[in-house]
Amino acid sequence: MPSDNRIVLPAATTTAKPAVVAREPELASRALARIQQCIEKSEDNRRTISSTGALTEEQEQRIRDSLALQVKAEISKILEPLHPADIAYILEALPTDDRMIVWDLVKSNQDGDVLVEVNDGVRETLIDAMDREELVDAMETLDTDEIADLVEDLPPDVVAEVQEGLTTKERAQLRAAMSYPEDSVGARMDFEIVSVREEANLEMVLRYLRSFEELPELTDTIFVVDRQQKLKGILPLAKIIVSDPERTVKELMRGDALTLNPLDEATDAAQAFERYDLVSAPVVDETGRLVGRLTVDEVMDVIRESGDEDAFAAVGLDDEQDLFGSVWEAAKSRWIWLGVNLCTAFFASRVISCFEGTISRVVALATLLPIVAGIAGNTGNQTLTLLVRSLAMGQVTSSNRSDLFKKELCVAIINGVIWGLIAGGFAWLLYADSDMGMKLGLVMFLAMMLNIIVGALVGLIVPLTLKRLGRDPAMGSSVLLTFITDSGGFLIFLGLATAFFA
Repeated sequence: MPSDNRIVLPAATTTAKPAVVAREPELASRALARIQQCIEKSEDNRRTISSTGALTEEQEQRIRDSLALQVKAEISKILEPLHPADIAYILEALPTDDRMIVWDLVKSNQDGDVLVEVNDGVRETLIDAMDREELVDAMETLDTDEIADLVEDLPPDVVAEVQEGLTTKERAQLRAAMSYPEDSVGARMDFEIVSVREEANLEMVLRYLRSFEELPELTDTIFVVDRQQKLKGILPLAKIIVSDPERTVKELMRGDALTLNPLDEATDAAQAFERYDLVSAPVVDETGRLVGRLTVDEVMDVIRESGDEDAFAAVGLDDEQDLFGSVWEAAKSRWIWLGVNLCTAFFASRVISCFEGTISRVVALATLLPIVAGIAGNTGNQTLTLLVRSLAMGQVTSSNRSDLFKKELCVAIINGVIWGLIAGGFAWLLYADSDMGMKLGLVMFLAMMLNIIVGALVGLIVPLTLKRLGRDPAMGSSVLLTFITDSGGFLIFLGLATAFFA
């Protein structure tokens, strides 16, 4: 293929990946269970040997060593066919001591891939257990974009040595990946791209593709560029296979492909992938030059991480914590929101104390209080969840915000009237024998209706306010919602009761 007929951006040089023997949805769970059984069996055997008392210390040690070798051999056999992502899943699910046993048995050519897959908390414990040489060897098995993901967790001397082993082009790619914000497309993009010129014909393209030992993973399109490597369009592989080899790239390429900028938000790109059912998309800089591509496997990671972050943020937790990490660090990470909860609980108790006289006269109020607060909290959580998701998807804008308020307010009013009537009816029936039954039913109806409306409004206002302040809309939102619906519910219910029973 003549060199003047195309421009090719060769894939980054990588070390061959280990062969993967098995990939099944439940494989990791079954492997985890088997490894846990092996470790438990080893502990049982150790206790049995120590309890016999019939062996010398040297004999006991020899037996322990022999059994330990058998357990390690069995665990190694379990790990052998697993994908690095499955091994990462297992390591995250094991207590620290057991994790180190398994980590020592992972093949060295899989260390880097496993480090990429595990969460930040677990990765820290694994890196701490590795020496400099092991870390450098692990990094040498990774692509530059994967190395960039790990740089912040690696010792500076290891990073320096890894960079020395890279080509000039790979060092430039690594610096570029490290220069972009963590949640941007640039930090997630892959530098392994295949590109051709538009004047080439398909026969030349096919000949060129066959020169690869294997194409970069998830290659579904070839990128078409000019001499300055500016993107002109894309050519789907399926089109190359079924079209006449004499036809040119220019005839068959598509110029309407979705393009991403390295500074685009990764979550926005993920939404575009979902909307257009993409496998990969070109990443171009401000001048239109092709600098990389984003692939669906990275997008899946973005979606998962975003979902985990929102779920944990709603209750004030860090989504990258090690499940079996330091007890002290885990306790400290929860102090802020526990402190907030304590303050809000005291505030709610002060609200109740203001109506002690009313409660002492109508003791039934104390039994009905939790119902009013609980149902409003549930209503608020429904609205909150809907809004946080919609904000994450970019579906809530300044122009449709008022419509959303009106719709959710109408829903809250309808539910408030219906469930207020039901709760009020039950309250009336429960205390029909007393002369306060009718009033209790009416108070319950009004309090339930008003607090459901308050819960819906809080579910709207809290995340929108956090978004406007530049914070995560999910951050602590459920804590704030509970505080307001509890305190507000108590105030509304007891305030109405005071008015009716004065």
